[in-house]
Amino acid sequence: MAKAAEPPSGTRDFLADEMRRRKSAFDTVAGVFEHYGFDPLETPAFERLEVFAGKLGDEASALIFKILKRGVHEATGEADLALRYDHTVPLARVVGTYGSRLPSPYKRYAIGPVWRADRPAKGRFREFTQCDIDTVGSSSPLADAEILWAVHDGLRALGVDDFRVLVNSRQALHGLLEAYGIGSDDGPAVLGTLDKLDKVDAAAVAAELAGLGLAPATADELVADVTASDTDRVRKQLDTTERGRRGLAEIDRLLELTAGLPEDRVVFTPRMVRGLDYYTGPIFEVVAAGYPGSIASGGRYDGLVAKLGGPDLPACGGSIGIERILAIQAADTAESGGLDVALTVLGAEETVMRLASELRGAGLRTGVYLGTSGKLAKQLKWANDQRARTVLIHGPEEQAEGVVTVRDMTTGDQTRLPVTEVVTHLAH
Repeated sequence: MAKAAEPPSGTRDFLADEMRRRKSAFDTVAGVFEHYGFDPLETPAFERLEVFAGKLGDEASALIFKILKRGVHEATGEADLALRYDHTVPLARVVGTYGSRLPSPYKRYAIGPVWRADRPAKGRFREFTQCDIDTVGSSSPLADAEILWAVHDGLRALGVDDFRVLVNSRQALHGLLEAYGIGSDDGPAVLGTLDKLDKVDAAAVAAELAGLGLAPATADELVADVTASDTDRVRKQLDTTERGRRGLAEIDRLLELTAGLPEDRVVFTPRMVRGLDYYTGPIFEVVAAGYPGSIASGGRYDGLVAKLGGPDLPACGGSIGIERILAIQAADTAESGGLDVALTVLGAEETVMRLASELRGAGLRTGVYLGTSGKLAKQLKWANDQRARTVLIHGPEEQAEGVVTVRDMTTGDQTRLPVTEVVTHLAH
């Protein structure tokens, strides 16, 4: 196939069945979020460049899709707009723009495409859908717990059952660093190294920590604490610093507020870091059997809304990895159904079109043969290609008798019904 006929690198075409599957998943998650009282928010596909510039960090900023100036300004080669990088920055802009017009706290969800100028690879796209849920304006631990509950129920609604929610706290992590005498200057590098424990064995992580300047014995002990099968060791360390105690209290409160979920669904996981620096409190990731990496994540990010240009409000949120889930589930998805009813056209076209309208009015997905061939065999092939469950045949013989032949395309069984009874028969 000619390259010009392919979608741009890092993007995809979604044909009918895949579109229906995706829409069903998006609607399912949106329904869960609606039940929790979150409002939908849709922002433009692009924002002014300054909305994103300097607010995402150097690594993320390099992935912004910039839009060059247009018209008489095109020759400048300058950019003034950018495709939407995520849903968080637009959220901060909306909160800053509409202020008192929004409920407080403001609970919103956003499901829509974002764009990254990334290098495409398997499972990594330049255009993909994010599924976010956030609460802005509440510092209550109830807000953190509600996000976790909503994400949990969203995953269940998508058919993901065998999963665990790993929780930790950025306060606890920084308290742990204090307990080990690790200064704030070294903290980000140490936490970044600990974040590799799910992908790199403990000995290699300890060796990397030693390379950062930690004493080998300290590095070994720190890794042993956060990877221990029980959390008693970490809890004892956290109890030695004020920040550690605050973090531990956040974790325990979150565990208490989610105790109504299935047993062992939510677990304190000291090694879980969440690499983004903007988190300030409880954090979580969701791992599931059969799914690589995490399929959902989130946490508290007080101060980020102000950093992104909005008012200084507390906030927390979560994101379901809807694209990752859909990709895994696609392999197990049976072929989607096509038409409920296919109508052949063998004359009496007015009758056929009226029947089609009545069938659609009864809620049946109905198609009429639009080709030029009058051969029944070719029209039945069309109906089969449409994966129709039922075919209606109203040829010259049927027209003379005032009936319609109803063919079950699965069994091949046929029955004749008066034209006036067809819709009632198929709609029940």
